[in-house]
Amino acid sequence: MYILAFDTTASACSIILQKDKEVLSEYKQIMDFGQSEVLIPQIQKMLTDANLQFKDINLLFVCVGPGSFTGVRSSISAARTFQLACPELLLSGVSAFDAYILTLAPQEITDINAVIIETKRDDFYVQLFDSSLKKISPPQAATYDTILNMLKGKKVSLIGDGVERFLRQPSGLSLHCIKMEDCPSINGIISAGLRQFKEKCLDYPKPLYLRAPDVSQPKS
Repeated sequence: MYILAFDTTASACSIILQKDKEVLSEYKQIMDFGQSEVLIPQIQKMLTDANLQFKDINLLFVCVGPGSFTGVRSSISAARTFQLACPELLLSGVSAFDAYILTLAPQEITDINAVIIETKRDDFYVQLFDSSLKKISPPQAATYDTILNMLKGKKVSLIGDGVERFLRQPSGLSLHCIKMEDCPSINGIISAGLRQFKEKCLDYPKPLYLRAPDVSQPKS
């Protein structure tokens, strides 16, 4: 079974191509802009190098955010277009929260495990998981003080690209593990997608927006 996964929702363009559990090709380029221009040509190159055509792909997993408004739309639009071209392709969307949390090693998991994602504003995107990595809070945008109140008095592990900024202020938290990532793990996206596949709960990709996009009136 050939599996493709990709993500353009954060500050990188990440792609992985697998045959069952064997990684055939992996690509990651850190970039704040232009992920959508890189995505399709790089996928084509990876397929060509593996002597594959897109119709050979059986499973496609795409990160649905939260993240950059443009990046989320780019990833999902590409994934939906691929399925239109290949109707037999199995397609599912994976949240960045699930991608991050599934990269924690067993020894890094504790009572409360918080995924904190950068918004590039004053707040953060956050979701909490218990010691079994079950969701115990909805995905949400929250301020530093709100997140701190959610975590106080508990042993906590933090992961995500928002962790570094979150910890710039002394938190007083009981921290078990800290993982400062620069974008969702592409291996986490594969893991979350395969879990959906095994549980027969593939989720047609829809944008995970936790706030409205910033807009302004045109200057007259």
